[in-house]
Amino acid sequence: MKKLSFASDYMEGAHEAILSRLREINYEKMQGYGTDALSEQARDKIRSACGCPGADVFFLVGGTQTNAAVISALLRSYEGVVAAVTGHISTHEAGAIELGGHKVLTLPEQAGKITASALRELLSSYMADETRDHMVKPGMVYISQPTESGTLYARAELQEISGVCREYGLPLYLDGARVAYALACPENDASLEDLAQLCDAFYIGGTKCGALFGEALVVPKGGGIPHFFTVMKQRGALLAKGWLLGLQFDALFTDGLYGEVGKTAIAAADKIRNALREYGYRLYCSTPTNQVFVVLEDAQMARLAEAVEFSFWEKLDDTHTVIRLAASWASSEADTERLVAVLKEHAIAR
Repeated sequence: MKKLSFASDYMEGAHEAILSRLREINYEKMQGYGTDALSEQARDKIRSACGCPGADVFFLVGGTQTNAAVISALLRSYEGVVAAVTGHISTHEAGAIELGGHKVLTLPEQAGKITASALRELLSSYMADETRDHMVKPGMVYISQPTESGTLYARAELQEISGVCREYGLPLYLDGARVAYALACPENDASLEDLAQLCDAFYIGGTKCGALFGEALVVPKGGGIPHFFTVMKQRGALLAKGWLLGLQFDALFTDGLYGEVGKTAIAAADKIRNALREYGYRLYCSTPTNQVFVVLEDAQMARLAEAVEFSFWEKLDDTHTVIRLAASWASSEADTERLVAVLKEHAIAR
């Protein structure tokens, strides 16, 4: 029998609404570089969903590309970006930010998140240092929702971080690669409108959330990142067939679809979490979103790998490894039930 795949949330193609729309207009002639009417229609829908009619909206292909372009556009040559030590730009972007000439200034994480107090301490220490002109200046703050650890920032936490950023005059940028899964969580209380009010820029993920590829960068204050279209071109991030991105986000933001695509993943992940607890597995951390982190004995992991594709997360000690199981917008009930049965079969007796 074919292996089950719960390795990531970008393994499938695209939501049928996107494919259907593509079939409808495949032979229509479209203007290039996102200047087409369909892309503008998608921008308007996103502006409406975020409650910011004056926002700039740009479509890019992938998350690392978006992060590198935004960070390079927001920072001066002597500035760095503050992020959690577990942040995506700190760990899984192959030094893309550093390649652009900017240091990632890491803060300790608590369940994948930074705190307003730790951020304030970093910034106040920099300002109090008489030798700061010899140092990299904190120039912006990067966070993710959900975090790389599958946890959520509460609205109050975002408000506190945003407050510190505004006090010190730093842009707050939020990576929303999986934000559809945050929006689908009953525990979540931060809406797209909240993100637009509290962040200087954020992106709405498509690649992991039902699109073939693509991310929608929202700059709530129009002109907040001057000449960003040109920055995209310089960074190789400007897609000639930009209408392909516009089409996908137009579909995702029609009839509330983006608010629905994450619900399938959350339901599947909840079922997986419940099974892991029932069968005596050790969860690495408590997460309400579509990513589930499990501690396995290495021998147990090897046996499970014969039936299931999952992601390595980290080596915990000499005999234990943390793995990640990720549900997606396309996770089927049948596959989820099969995974539950496999987990039961490979459980270690308590």
